[in-house]
Formats: sequence, C-alpha cells, structure tokens
Amino acid sequence: VQLQASGGGLVQPGGSLRLSCEASGLTLDYYAIGWSRQAPGKEREGVSCISSSDGSTDYADSVKGRFTIFRDNGKVYLQMNNLNFEDSGIYYCATDITESCPLEDPDYWGQGTLVTVSS
Repeated sequence: VQLQASGGGLVQPGGSLRLSCEASGLTLDYYAIGWSRQAPGKEREGVSCISSSDGSTDYADSVKGRFTIFRDNGKVYLQMNNLNFEDSGIYYCATDITESCPLEDPDYWGQGTLVTVSS
C-alpha cells in the first residue's frame, strides 16, 4: 500500500493550492483520509479529515473557512485558499483504515508534499 500526496508548491500569501492524495493497493473511497502538516521545527498537526461513512469533514481551527477537503474520482483533495505564511510546511495524507474521523495512529502515510507560502 502506498499513498501519494502531490500538488504542493510555492505560492504568495493569499494564493491557493490544491493538494491531492491517491493510493495504490488501497481504495481511498472506503476509508477516512486525513491531511496533516509539519512546519520546520514544529510538531506535525492535523489539518483536515474526511470520513467515508457519511462524508463528514473536520478542520483545524486555523484552516476553517479557507481549506476544503473533498473526494473525487478515487482521490482525496485539499483545496487551500487564502494561504498565509503559517500554512507553509510539508503536507501529508494518511489513513488509519477506519471509516471515521479523526484518525487515530494512521497505518499509512503519503510521502508528503511541500507547501511554501512566501512573498
């Protein structure tokens, strides 16, 4: 099983990026998928999660109203709008092979994709 996160890049404050998470050896539609991030010198923090049981979503307070997690065509996306400097970091997608959020001790992690917000 492999998860692959992609879509990161360099963006100016106020800009947008869309991250995607896809998997091989696993059908993402069946499981809750979460996005987390880690900034240099900081601990990894959960950003968002989408369940597979009812499609419900969770967001960290710091990204509510700016980020949207959704599923489409077997992938999970994180649409990030109005980005600010504090959003910089490596973003990971993960699953704990359950249907519900929040994730607890994920079994599988993507390799991460770097988001840099800079002017």
